[in-house]
Amino acid sequence: MTAHPFSTLRDLLRYAVTRFNTAQLFFGHGSSNAFDEAAYLLLHTLKLPLDKLDPFLDARLLPEEIDTVLKVIDRRATDRLPAAYITHEAWLGDYRFYVDERVIVPRSFIAELIPEQFAPWITDPESVTHILELCTGSGCLPVMLADAFPNAHVDAVDISPDALAVAQRNVSDYRLEDRINLIESDLYANVPKRKYDLIVTNPPYVNSTSMSQLPQEYQHEPRLALAGGSDGMDLVRRIVACAGQRLKKDGLLIVEIGNERAHAEAAFPEHELTWLSTSAGDDMVFLLSAEQLQ
Repeated sequence: MTAHPFSTLRDLLRYAVTRFNTAQLFFGHGSSNAFDEAAYLLLHTLKLPLDKLDPFLDARLLPEEIDTVLKVIDRRATDRLPAAYITHEAWLGDYRFYVDERVIVPRSFIAELIPEQFAPWITDPESVTHILELCTGSGCLPVMLADAFPNAHVDAVDISPDALAVAQRNVSDYRLEDRINLIESDLYANVPKRKYDLIVTNPPYVNSTSMSQLPQEYQHEPRLALAGGSDGMDLVRRIVACAGQRLKKDGLLIVEIGNERAHAEAAFPEHELTWLSTSAGDDMVFLLSAEQLQ
C-alpha cells in the first residue's frame, strides 16, 4: 500500500475532476460532467449513499480506501471505460439496473415516457395486456413497462444471447419472471403469433458516419447494439415494415431514433410520424398507429 497526499473524500473528488477534465473524457452514460461522474464513482466505490455527498466530504479515508478509489479514477481516466461498466450499475429514473460490457449502458428517452403511460396516446393503461419490446439489451424498458402497465405481459426480444443473460438478471432482480418473457430472436422471427397493444423499441440507429466518430467511451459498447447502417435506419425499416401485422387495430408503435430525425423522415415519406416530447426535445422518439401502418 502506497502513501498518498490525499486524506479526505474532498481531496479525491478534486483530484478526480481534474483527471477527468485533463483527459477530456466524454460523459454520455449517466452523468453530464466531470464533477457528477466523480462524485458518483467515489460514493459508489466507498459504499456510501449516492445522494449524500456533503456529510462525507471531510471524512478521513483509510489508506486501503484511497488505494481502491484511485484505481477506479484511473480506470475511468486512462481506459475511458464508462462509469457503468466500472460500477456494474446504471440508473434510468428511479430504476437501478445491472450492466456489464455485454450490453450498451441503458439510456433511453422512451424511459421518460413510460411512467406517464404514454399519455395522451394511451387513454386506458389498464386495458393494455400485451406489449412487444424489440432490441431489449439489458432488459431495462420491459421492467419499466411491466411496472407502468399492471395488466400487461411483455415479450422482450434481442438477437444477442449475451444481452439476454444480462436482461434475465434484471428481470429476476425485479421479480418479474412471470410477466416478462425474454426471446432470442432477429426482430419478429421467433415472436409468438399474437397481436400487441404496443410495440416499443430503442433499436441500433447510429448512422455509419456517426459510428466512425464515436468517442472512445462508446467503443467499449457492443457495436451490434449501436450500428444502424449507412443512414441508421436499417433495423428501423424492418421494424416499421412488419409492425402493422403485429399490432391490434388500435395499437401503437413507439420508436426511439436519437439524433436521426432527418434520416427517419426520409426513410418513411409515406407516413406522418408523430414526434413525442422528451427532455432532449421533440425529435428523439416517434409514434405510428396501427391504422397508419395498415
